[in-house]
Amino acid sequence: MSEEPCVICGRPVTAEMKPFCSKRCKNVDLQRWLGGHYRVQTDEEPDPGEPIPIDPENS
Repeated sequence: MSEEPCVICGRPVTAEMKPFCSKRCKNVDLQRWLGGHYRVQTDEEPDPGEPIPIDPENS
């Protein structure tokens, strides 16, 4: 059976932390989400009054 590597560091995953190998990698991923490093693109318009985020890749 081929095990998938940790999505953060590439080490073998553990059953209790899947898809991560450790709590550290799980926390790194969470911090990336909270810091805005990951985004989910949508076609939805922002709500009235909601600030429009600036995308540095498309500026």
